[in-house]
Amino acid sequence: MIDHTHDPAASSWVEGADTHADFPVQNLPLGVFSTAGTAPRTGIAIGDHVLDPSAVAPLLRGKGDAALAAIDGARTLNPLFALEPAARRELRHAVFALLTDKDHVAQCQAALIPAAQCTMHLPLAVRDYTDFYAGIHHARNVGSLLRPDNPLLPNYRYIPVGYHGRASSIRVSGGEVRRPSGQLRAPDSGVPAVGQSRRLDYEVEIGFWIGGQSELGDPVPIGRAASRIAGLCLLNDWSARDIQAWEYQPLGPFLAKNFGTTVSPWVITAEALAPFRVAQPHRPDGDPSPLPYLNDEGDQQAGALALRIDVSLRTRKMRDAGIEPVRLGRTEATNLYWTPAQLVAHHTVNGCDLAAGDLLGSGTISGAEDDAYGSLMEMSRGGTRSITLPGGETRTFLEDGDEVVLTGTANSNGFRSIGLGECRATIAPAR
Repeated sequence: MIDHTHDPAASSWVEGADTHADFPVQNLPLGVFSTAGTAPRTGIAIGDHVLDPSAVAPLLRGKGDAALAAIDGARTLNPLFALEPAARRELRHAVFALLTDKDHVAQCQAALIPAAQCTMHLPLAVRDYTDFYAGIHHARNVGSLLRPDNPLLPNYRYIPVGYHGRASSIRVSGGEVRRPSGQLRAPDSGVPAVGQSRRLDYEVEIGFWIGGQSELGDPVPIGRAASRIAGLCLLNDWSARDIQAWEYQPLGPFLAKNFGTTVSPWVITAEALAPFRVAQPHRPDGDPSPLPYLNDEGDQQAGALALRIDVSLRTRKMRDAGIEPVRLGRTEATNLYWTPAQLVAHHTVNGCDLAAGDLLGSGTISGAEDDAYGSLMEMSRGGTRSITLPGGETRTFLEDGDEVVLTGTANSNGFRSIGLGECRATIAPAR
């Protein structure tokens, strides 16, 4: 629902917000932050500041009461996301009015904290985590390395393939990812040995945070599935390709995936994303139409997202030399073969319940060209081609000290672009 909060001419009195690349007043993402000596609490990003809505609650009364009650004393966004979307929309409208009305400057100053003084936390307590495989270019690229004559398995164009991930190892942006160990098998040997992964990789993904509650046994129809997505974030599904190659048959990923997943701290709400909903790209000739439970005309016309995602890398040597991360790839969310609503509808068609705090990963989002790949597995052709970095360093997979940064931007003609913030983590040596 596009409304006055998406007006590109809207201006905030918060210094620097109007020109901020990610968080102008048209965005207002939700997160959880703390400052020195304080407990985690709900925050709203505006420019280079974080607004504490609880500190200005008297100014918001009567406009977002249900949302204010949900965040009062809460250390996560779960209680807020358990409410119907209307509650989030009311809070958004109330905060937008506050930050665009100069009459409230003096009353709000104490509730605005510089972002540099804030520690960000996981925005929700992750109830459960499912990672899909909805990027068809990635699926085809990786499949061609493993099965040159049959890159896409027969079910791919019919079913949103996914696996059950590990919720307990999801971490917020800014930390470290420890290099994992596991069973590895040399190409010329049928006998595995335990060792450190040497083919550690990133995966460029979007995370979809679920809102509301569905009951066990009740599928969510495709026509209502989009309303169950409360917001999104950037997601890096770290992957140990050498461990994965040995373990993935017959049941799929396990230790190659469950050692760490990184998400960006700010949830870009479904309400903020309304102007950036676009048509799902037409399927290539010869591809089957989605089965009826996945096929909705409204979702096909406006169920995809106009999001650009960049992945950058900075080595320890680059960091020591003061060199900024170098961009390795840029991709678009429209490269996904399935819409977010189709992921929800398929996830629940068997009666699986979803609730606030559930997180769905899109799967690696790659484009058709080399500079739009979302993983090193693709860029290096499975480790057979080196990538040259500033200063002459090369990479096929990640080394200790490497820092990977995902950033994202939503763009649409006639609207103010908004950003997703950063999803950043550094590879630490194995213990």
